Amino acid sequence: MGTITARRTKPHLTGLAVTALGVAVAYLLSTAVPVLSALTLAVVLGVLAGSLPVLSDGTRQAIAKVTKKLLRAGVVLLGLQLALPSVLSLGPGTLLAVVLTVGLTFLGTIGLGRLIGVPRGLAMLVATGFSICGASAIAAMEGVVEREDSDVATAVALVTFYGGLAIAAVPLLGGWLGMDALRIGGWAGLGVHEVAQVVAAATPAGTAAVAVAVVVKLSRVVLLAPMVAAVSVRERRRRPSAGGKRAPLVPLFVLGFLAMVVLRSTGILPGVALDVAKVVCTLLLAGALFGLGCAVRIGSLIRTGGRALLLGLLSTLLVG
Repeated sequence: MGTITARRTKPHLTGLAVTALGVAVAYLLSTAVPVLSALTLAVVLGVLAGSLPVLSDGTRQAIAKVTKKLLRAGVVLLGLQLALPSVLSLGPGTLLAVVLTVGLTFLGTIGLGRLIGVPRGLAMLVATGFSICGASAIAAMEGVVEREDSDVATAVALVTFYGGLAIAAVPLLGGWLGMDALRIGGWAGLGVHEVAQVVAAATPAGTAAVAVAVVVKLSRVVLLAPMVAAVSVRERRRRPSAGGKRAPLVPLFVLGFLAMVVLRSTGILPGVALDVAKVVCTLLLAGALFGLGCAVRIGSLIRTGGRALLLGLLSTLLVG
């Protein structure tokens, strides 16, 4: 009995160790190169690790099980980064611009994906990442849509590539168009994908631009929960579960996300607690994306290249 238990436990411990190592490397690299988020680096490291023959099938299965738990916990903690009073302080005009930008980018990207023949799952993930908050949004959405494992890695790669281009394009075009610092900050918050990329894009315009950019960006993140919930409801109707069981109308981790937003908005949490929660959230989501990357096969990732790149370009132009 002890031998059987040890055999079952070993893959799980190995899976946890591999995931922890991948997260540690991704986090350390992100601190050295802040423009590259730990989430982006984690999925890349996961793809590389998954391509190595040394990982057994048991270890891969263990990593996959850990991935789902890390993902949901990370999305819940993401809510602690959002304070509704800060978002509401933007005013009705900016908030309307945020809602329109997110809605049109999401629906438009899905339509463009259908037009150029990109698989539905990939188009949904790209639409979510480009319209809301990059890899974090992709990680939240991947659990409620029908997709391939390679679609997650492709979507994150597109966010990284086109978000990197936007870092240079936004301040250059903003200056050429005669925008002041606040307008450049607002444009970066509305049109750039990852939070780290938003900060980098707004930095050349000064600290005031960065402050505006971050608040506008986080107002887009507020829409993550209703978007995931709406897609979950649609997927629930579209794909009835086998055996009479159906997924919950609204995923529990989405409700947890909303609860954390409310908790943060009360202002009762000290700054130290929020800082710790932010780091833990990053580590959890990085672990989830590392696990998703381990399930990817590079061959299938390459086969989606051309059309996926075109979709990323068109979606970037649309959100911009």
